[in-house]
Amino acid sequence: MSLIQVQNLCKTYENEGVKTPALCKANFFVEKGEFLAIMGPSGSGKSTLMQVLGLLDRPTEGKYFFDGRDTVEFDDDTLANFRNKKIGFVFQSFNLLPRTSVFENVELPLLYDATPDGKNKNKVLQALKSVGMEHREKYLSNQLSGGEKQRVAIARALVNDPEIIFADEPTGNLDSKSGLQVMKILQDLNNKGRTIILVTHETYTAEHAKRIIYMKDGEIVADDPVKNRRIADGESELLK
Repeated sequence: MSLIQVQNLCKTYENEGVKTPALCKANFFVEKGEFLAIMGPSGSGKSTLMQVLGLLDRPTEGKYFFDGRDTVEFDDDTLANFRNKKIGFVFQSFNLLPRTSVFENVELPLLYDATPDGKNKNKVLQALKSVGMEHREKYLSNQLSGGEKQRVAIARALVNDPEIIFADEPTGNLDSKSGLQVMKILQDLNNKGRTIILVTHETYTAEHAKRIIYMKDGEIVADDPVKNRRIADGESELLK
């Protein structure tokens, strides 16, 4: 069974009687353990698609099945529970609390759960270790570099052991070296079986995925595997 399956998915926004279609007739599936990139120019609908897939917004038409369940039938409480338990988010702007410790930022999703406090520490430290940030647990997030902030954001996305991670332009605010380090972390997570959906406009970033969906004017215009990706000149050195 596919982790994600969408059928004729559409999203139309309405403002003062004016309807603007942002997503039209999307049809595709994502298997568990896939690394999928969604590409397209500004206004192509890729962020709208991610918001619907991440259960941050509801479709106007069509079907969206997550792990075999029809999400159209979910009430708000079920949507919130799915977002917290089964989905991790990584955003371009990091979305960390600025005067709060790295540990507390990563722990935040657990506070919405019934996880005993004694288990929180182990979960947070394990998530930080997975991104190489355990030595920064007591730092405030505003004491970190951009690359470190994004690694903490990935740890926060991992702390509830979600089935899928959505990464929306995760390298957009980073320099080349930090961006490649973040992509290597996402690639390593995928190699260990984690499902990743990446939204990006950068070809070199998308090519870390195994499959790319291309969007234009709200529609999917291509869905292709990434074939025989080679490390770009200088990338090996940047990753050291």
